[in-house]
Amino acid sequence: MNLCPESTDLDFIYADTDEHANEIAELYSYTEEPEFFLQKSAFEFSMQLYGLPDKWTAMTDAQKEQAVFRLLDTIDVSVRSSRKPAVRAVLYLVQGCFGECSVLETQAQFTRANVFFLYKYGMFQAFVQLLNMEIENSSASTSALRKPAVCLSDSIDLRIILNVLYTFVEVMRVPMDTDNEDMKQVREVFQKEIALPLFGEDLLAHTLFNMVTRFCSGSAPHFPIKKILLLLWKTILVSLGGTEELKNLKSQYRAEANLPPVPDETIEVTKTMRAASPPASAADLIEAQQQRKNNRPFKRQQSLVKQSSMDDSLAYQDLEGDRDTVQDDEMRYIEDHQTVEDEYRPPTPRPSSPLPNSLSDNANIIQNKGLPWVPKVRTKEIDNFLDHTRMKFVGFQLQNDQTSVAGLPLPIHEGLKVLKQHMYISLAEVQTKREDEISKLPLSKKEEYIPQTSVEILYHSILPSLPQYMIALLKILLAAAPTSKAKTESINIMADVLPEEMPMTVITSLKLGIDVNRHKEIIVKAISGIILLLLKHLKINHIYQFEYMSQQLMFANCIPLVLKFFNQNIMSYVGAKNTISVIDFPVCVIGEQPELTEETLEMGDQLPYCWRNLFSCINLLRLLNKLTKWKHSRIMMLVVFKSAPILKRALKVKHAMMQLYVLKLLKMQTKYLGRQWRKSNMKTMTAIYQKVRHRLNDDWAYGNDLDARPWDFQAEEFALQASINRFHNRRYDRSGTQYTDPEYQAVDNNVLSALGREIELTGDFKYHYESWVTREVFQLQTDWDQLLNSQYL
Repeated sequence: MNLCPESTDLDFIYADTDEHANEIAELYSYTEEPEFFLQKSAFEFSMQLYGLPDKWTAMTDAQKEQAVFRLLDTIDVSVRSSRKPAVRAVLYLVQGCFGECSVLETQAQFTRANVFFLYKYGMFQAFVQLLNMEIENSSASTSALRKPAVCLSDSIDLRIILNVLYTFVEVMRVPMDTDNEDMKQVREVFQKEIALPLFGEDLLAHTLFNMVTRFCSGSAPHFPIKKILLLLWKTILVSLGGTEELKNLKSQYRAEANLPPVPDETIEVTKTMRAASPPASAADLIEAQQQRKNNRPFKRQQSLVKQSSMDDSLAYQDLEGDRDTVQDDEMRYIEDHQTVEDEYRPPTPRPSSPLPNSLSDNANIIQNKGLPWVPKVRTKEIDNFLDHTRMKFVGFQLQNDQTSVAGLPLPIHEGLKVLKQHMYISLAEVQTKREDEISKLPLSKKEEYIPQTSVEILYHSILPSLPQYMIALLKILLAAAPTSKAKTESINIMADVLPEEMPMTVITSLKLGIDVNRHKEIIVKAISGIILLLLKHLKINHIYQFEYMSQQLMFANCIPLVLKFFNQNIMSYVGAKNTISVIDFPVCVIGEQPELTEETLEMGDQLPYCWRNLFSCINLLRLLNKLTKWKHSRIMMLVVFKSAPILKRALKVKHAMMQLYVLKLLKMQTKYLGRQWRKSNMKTMTAIYQKVRHRLNDDWAYGNDLDARPWDFQAEEFALQASINRFHNRRYDRSGTQYTDPEYQAVDNNVLSALGREIELTGDFKYHYESWVTREVFQLQTDWDQLLNSQYL
């Protein structure tokens, strides 16, 4: 069933995250609903134990402060049974004291106020320490390993802690207009603190990456993987920054490198673009043609068929002859071309002469001829252009010379001028050139000071285990993909959604089925957000950090995995209805609850698309683009895995940004698909021309690329890997700590420091020490006067 309407564009707005309420609701599975009131009972029990009112809203400020201190003291106790009620009580507070609210707005206000209040007293740091302690809970791991099937009850302690931490991060992440100055300062402190190690421990993001790895290795099957991934994603988003921060960082780094600003931003431009019509299948074309035959008069149909083989100018002359019906006939003519002939040849240009007044309603459409992007040219492309033209007209080449045009004809001068006007130098080119200079001249081109930004600190932390982290994320992504079949040896990602007792009624079975599908969708959303966010930040910070992560993803078969994900009914996936709004948190705990029926469960969300699924699809397409851009060997992987028909099906989704990244992937591989494919997919080729940025020297539509030599593909990847290794060997040691290569350090000539340095002698030297002293000291005659005199010569 086609759930996404093809007549209009989807009103989906791509952003870093969904609405705050939806992000909070997705943290909890529907099987966790009975646990909410356990938090309320634990809070009331703890307050009565402390001799305080059992309602948070009934307390004075002094009593609230006293309650927080008592909760912190109880959380620190070693006995699990004693601290568990206190942990649940804190969760109840960050959940907005829902038991004391009658409307959702009040609960949201209480949540925000309580999160900021608790953070000022160190509750977030206390729960980070509690998480580290719970991770090492060997009894929980042993119990889960012994059970044949891990379920919701095995992860209860970890889930409570992760719920508290996630709520802290998500609430602090979102600024509100109602925040006062004190709250704004607290947010700034939180964003700085979460990007640094707490109490000498690892970064929170590093700790969560380790949890993901342990879960995939099978040593901790009870870990609630969905909550871990969501917290990891939001932690990276808060500590590194989202779209706006990336834009500001890019502008800052380009200014520091004396580069002009970026001419346009992809996300901003695509907001003004409309989605292209999806490529029609043969059956659709035949059906549309048959309908036109049945609905049109035979005489007029014959005239239009005759015009379809003519020049467009003749067609417009014929339309001008019949002013009364010109508008209807023109629209039919355009429709006929778009649905039938565009699949086989691109539309011919519109006539330059003005159209009749009767077509004024369509004037805006016809006059909109401009392309949405500013064309770009790389420095390498200008060099190749000059090398080719000089060899053709002069007979020799000039390396690294873009100014000399002697002997070249005037049209070449004009072409070079146009190319230079659109030349775009990326940060990656500047960083790569700098690395090449350091590699060639390590003594004169020394490493500059490296600012310890949040990205750099995170990269230091995860570098030693980055390949294992990427493999773990892709394993979970494979298990959560809709096209994956359940296997006994695959990892169990359903441990934190399946109840202890399986449902016995139809309603509970339907509810669990929706919950399982929703659980997988949220996992895909979180993983796609994590990988894409890391790649974008690393690419700005340093190109070789980005390339290293990209290579690890490629080695872990990320490209075929993403293609496998899209090899499904993408329209059904984008329009999936795996959400039950009436039992989302906090709706399920505030006010009178409706009775669940089959109609209620099947109704789902009323939007024509699922936000998280469309967000995941765009993220994965952007990921593919980042992995394959300018990499011939990886583009060939797209060709080998027959990605073209898979990607073409994704064009059916009527959203401009998603179609843009699909068309980019198709554009980069058209030269390898052969002439027959291009001839049979002219509508797709036209869409690429209209929607994707132009590279002035890129003959993607013809396949005459001189760089596309298959025997160079492997060498390309090896050369990149060698550059990455040189970068790591110079900048980091194996533990990920930044350092300077000892080979390029200055020699220590200070006698005190040289002789005072502790040196561990080898066992062999100690054994032969006496013979060495006899030979090198006692038996050796040294003229010290001559030695001292020669020192001053």
